[in-house]
Amino acid sequence: MGNAQSPPSDPRYASASRAFTQKELEALRSLFNSLAAQSQNNGKYISPSIFQSYFRLRGPIGERMFDLVTQERKDQRLTFEDLVVAKASYEKGTKDEIEEFIFRVLDVSGDNFVGRSDLESVMIAIFKNILCIEGSEVSSSSHQDIVNIFLNAANFSMHDEGCTEESMSFEDFRSWCSHVPAVRKLLGGLLLPPDSGRPGSQIPELLTPKGIDSNIILMRKEYAWHIGGALSQHELEVWNLLYHSGVNGLSFNTFLGNISNHEGPTVLIIKDQEGYIYGGYASQPWERHADFYGDMKCYLFQLNPKASIFRPTGANHNLQWCAVNFSSEDIPNGIGFGGRVNHFGLFISANFDQGHTFSCSTFGSPCLSKTNRILPEVIECWGVTQGAGQGKNEAVKGTILERFKEDRHMLNMVGLANSSE
Repeated sequence: MGNAQSPPSDPRYASASRAFTQKELEALRSLFNSLAAQSQNNGKYISPSIFQSYFRLRGPIGERMFDLVTQERKDQRLTFEDLVVAKASYEKGTKDEIEEFIFRVLDVSGDNFVGRSDLESVMIAIFKNILCIEGSEVSSSSHQDIVNIFLNAANFSMHDEGCTEESMSFEDFRSWCSHVPAVRKLLGGLLLPPDSGRPGSQIPELLTPKGIDSNIILMRKEYAWHIGGALSQHELEVWNLLYHSGVNGLSFNTFLGNISNHEGPTVLIIKDQEGYIYGGYASQPWERHADFYGDMKCYLFQLNPKASIFRPTGANHNLQWCAVNFSSEDIPNGIGFGGRVNHFGLFISANFDQGHTFSCSTFGSPCLSKTNRILPEVIECWGVTQGAGQGKNEAVKGTILERFKEDRHMLNMVGLANSSE
C-alpha cells in the first residue's frame, strides 16, 4: 500500500496501457514526472496551469481538455493514469473513439450540448491562443467575420429542452469536420507536444511581389490555414502570389503568362460582385486541353460567407478544365473545375469577366455563390511551393533543357504546341 511503483488497479488504465509499447509508456512517465515536478505538489500530479502551459492550450480549450483528461473529476489534479487513459483514447483509439473525444472537447461549457456559442469559443481560441495569428482579437470585427465563416459551415439540428440554443448532433459534427479538415486536424492533436509540429497548426508563408498593397489581397492567413487543411505538410511551406487581377488586370492571357513558370499546384481564389469568396485547388498545371484532366487531389472550397472544402467524390474524373483558343462551343474557353461542359462546379470564361458555378457530383459541392452566374471582381492565383525536391528544381534553372521545358509549357498554354511540331 502506498508504493508509488505498484500497478494501478484502475481497469481503464490497465486496458489503455496496452495501447502503448513499454518505451512509449516510459516516455509518458518521464513527461508526467517532469510536469508534476513543476506543479509544486511533491510530484504527485499535474496542475491545470502547468498542463495548459506545456501543451500551449490557453483559454476555454485548455480548460476543457484538462477537464476531460482528468475524467471530469473537478479536483484539479491530473494523474499519470489520467494521462495514459486520455492519450490511449484520443490518439490510439478507433476513428469513432477519437471523434467522440473531439466532439466532447467542443462542449467547452460542459453542459453536454455543443451549441453555436461553444463552437465560437473554440474557433476564437484556435486563432488567438493556438495559431496565434496576429490581429486575431476578439473585439476585431474582421476577426469575428472569420470566426463566423467557420460557424456558418456547421449544422445545428438538435432541439433539446435543456439547451438554450440549437445544438450539434454527432453526425452534424462529422459533417462539419469533413468540410473544415484544418479544424479536425488541429483538434485531433492537442495532446501532442507543440514543438513536434502539431498537425493542423501550420500556415503557409504567403509571399507577394514588392510594392503590392496588402489591403487588396484576398488571401489571409486564416483562409490559407483552412485551404491547407486538405493538403500534406510539404505543401504548406510557401505560397507565392502569381497573379492578381487588381494588379495585372482581368486578363486570361496575363494569367496564363504569369503562372507559366510555376510547375506545381496552384490555388485559385475568386471574389465576385456579390461579395462571395471561393475557389479551387489545382493539383496539375494550367495547360491547354480539349477535355477534363487533373487528378483526385483537386478540390473546391468556399471562404466567405462560409468556409467549406469539397473533395472529389469519385463520381467522375471531371476535375480540371483549361481550354485556350478553341472555336467549338462544345469546348468553352476558360478555366474550371468539376461538373460537365457548360455546367461546371466552377468556371471562369476566357474573358475573365464572367463565369458560373453549379452544384456538381464531382466534388459533392453546391453552387459556390449566391447565384449560378458569377461576375468576378477579384481573381488571385497562388503558386504552392512544394518542400520536397525544391533544390533539384532550382539547380536546373537556366539550362537549355529547362528553358525548352518553359518554352514548351508556354506553347501549350496558348495552344500552339502542335502547330510547332
